[in-house]
Amino acid sequence: MAGRERLVEPEDEDLWPVFSGRRHLSGPGRDRRDQRIHEHVRGLQSRGRQAPRRIRSLSRDEIVAAAIKVADTDGPEAISMRRIARELGAGAMSLYWHVASKDELLDLMLDAVEGEQPFPAATGGWRTDLRALAVAQRSTLHRHQWLMDFIGGRPPLGPNTLRNLERAMGATDTMGLDIATRFNVLSTLFTYVMGAVLREFRESKVHQRDQEQMGHLSEAERHEIVATHFERLRATGRFPHFLRIFDEGLDPDAPETRDERFEFGLECLLDGIAARLPAGGSGQPAGQDGGQGDERRGGPNVVPS
Repeated sequence: MAGRERLVEPEDEDLWPVFSGRRHLSGPGRDRRDQRIHEHVRGLQSRGRQAPRRIRSLSRDEIVAAAIKVADTDGPEAISMRRIARELGAGAMSLYWHVASKDELLDLMLDAVEGEQPFPAATGGWRTDLRALAVAQRSTLHRHQWLMDFIGGRPPLGPNTLRNLERAMGATDTMGLDIATRFNVLSTLFTYVMGAVLREFRESKVHQRDQEQMGHLSEAERHEIVATHFERLRATGRFPHFLRIFDEGLDPDAPETRDERFEFGLECLLDGIAARLPAGGSGQPAGQDGGQGDERRGGPNVVPS
């Protein structure tokens, strides 16, 4: 239309950064790859040989999905082209028509997981939206525990990662802060989520270890062992605060309180963020702050009015 700038939607392949080292296959590049596959298959047929199993029908998305399944089941160390090919019933070399290397496969896996992450609909209230983002991120990390080995260690920002980051930044629009501080807020939020989930993973491993070591004992026998240990600590007179936890029957690592503990920490974090906002950054949709804006004003990170 005249007078309006036309927005061109790039293909997802064009959104990968050039420094990622990935083999970009958009437009002519993808056409050349498809032509090479076609010529390879025709050449095999002309020599009376059968084309490798599924070389034409195998897709990159299928390869990535199989790799994610392997990582979910056996951990990231189990990922290899040979293993993925076996899962797909294909030859290992046929995967290289679609994925250049294991590093590229890992980048694609990470971005694919970003694409499946449920992204809550924006409400216009920063607190509600950031809380929903944190809960969704935690759920994804628990569903794909191998992600923890790679977050922050692989620089490429794939198309799904970019889309999620754009939405997350949009959730901070009503905060009244400059863009750098808003990004720091998101970084702090996701750092909390990763730290909390890492602790939850550790708790699960310790619980599993304890079950393996003491699973043959009755509940009464396990309680007696623990009680004896704490009585030795009590006799020293040095740990009264710690022993109160035991005396009141609290289990800091109890699986049944895991969600509650995560929610408590998240609310504390959001309270801390709210305390740093200028007046008007209330977390409510525009025009609905209900007088909840923080009274503290000014500071170098406040967006000037």
